[in-house]
Amino acid sequence: MTKSPAVAIVGAGLSGVAGARCLSRAGVEVTIVEKSRGIGGRMATRRAELAQWPGETPLAFDHGAQYFTVKGERFRRVVDEAIAAGRAATWEGTIRVLEEGTARLPEQPLDRYVATPTMNSLCKLLGEGLKVHSRFEVAAIERDAGRWRLVAKDGRELRDMDAVMVSAPAPQAATLLAPCPDLARQATRVRMNGCWALMLAYAERLPVDFDGAFVHGSPLSWIARDSSKPGRDRSSERWIAHGSPEWSQRHLELEKEEIVERLLPIFADAVKVPANTPPSFVTAHRWRYALPAEPLAEPYLWDDDERLGACGDWCDGPRVEGAYLSGLSLAERLLASFDIRPGS
Repeated sequence: MTKSPAVAIVGAGLSGVAGARCLSRAGVEVTIVEKSRGIGGRMATRRAELAQWPGETPLAFDHGAQYFTVKGERFRRVVDEAIAAGRAATWEGTIRVLEEGTARLPEQPLDRYVATPTMNSLCKLLGEGLKVHSRFEVAAIERDAGRWRLVAKDGRELRDMDAVMVSAPAPQAATLLAPCPDLARQATRVRMNGCWALMLAYAERLPVDFDGAFVHGSPLSWIARDSSKPGRDRSSERWIAHGSPEWSQRHLELEKEEIVERLLPIFADAVKVPANTPPSFVTAHRWRYALPAEPLAEPYLWDDDERLGACGDWCDGPRVEGAYLSGLSLAERLLASFDIRPGS
C-alpha cells in the first residue's frame, strides 16, 4: 500500500482550513502551522479582559470579516452544514448606506450570514480534528533531500513534507514561495490594502435605527452593531468601525491610540451618538493585509513539479466564499498531483 503524502499548510485562516479538511478527508496527512495562537485568520474574534472594561461579561468583537454571503453551491453546502451544527446563522440586522448625512437602503438586498457564537466558529468547525501547530511563524520553505522543510522564525522546523500550501496574505506568500520564482512573482503583483478596525462598547444601547452600514465619502467604510448578530452576548452594546482602504493605508503606521483619537469622533458623528455618551471601552486593531486591491484573477497558484502552491482571497476575490473556494480548489489540485481522489 502506498504511503499517504505528508502536506503542510501555512496559515489557519479559512482558505487554509478548507484545504486541510479536503486533504484530510482524502486520507492525506496534514499539518497546519499558524503564527498566532488560534485558527480563524481574518475571520477573527478579539476579546477584552474584564480588567479593561467595567461590565460583568468579557467583551468579544468580530473585528475582521463582518459577515459572508453565498453565491455558489459548494459554499452553500458548507454554510448549511454550519447552520445545522449551530455554528452559523442568518444575520437579520437592518443594513443601511450612509452618504452625505443621509441613510438609504442598499441597492441589492442580500442574505447575510455570520458564524456563531463568534466569527471564527466556521473555521473551528472546518478545522475539527486537524493537527495545528500554533505560534509557528514560518520564515522560509526549503528543499531538504527532495522533500520540503518549513523553518520557523524561532528556529523550529517541520520536516519531510511532500507538498506545501501557503495560505498567507500575498506579500507574505511571495516571500515563502521563493523556491518557485514564477509563483513568487505572481504573488508579488498583488497589492493588499490595510484596514484599521475600531472596537467600541457602551453600557447602554445606542439610539441607532440600523445594525450595519456601508459608509461612503468618509474615513470609515463600514460600521456595525456587533452585539446585534445572532449568538452574541447582549449584555453590552458593542460596535465595530472599519477605516476605508484609502484612509487606513495612509495612516497604517500610526499607533492605535492615535487611530482611536481620529476615528472615534467620526464614528460618533456617523451614528449620531450624543456628546455626553462616551464609550466605556474602545481600542483599535491594525490589519496590515486586509483586502487585495486587485485580486490575481486565478483560483490559486501551483507548481506541479515542486508541489508548492498558494491560496487565499487575494487569488480570486476578496470574499469569505472566495477564500474558501481558493483553499478547496488548491487542495483538489494537490490531490490530483498525487493521483488521489477527493474524499466525501
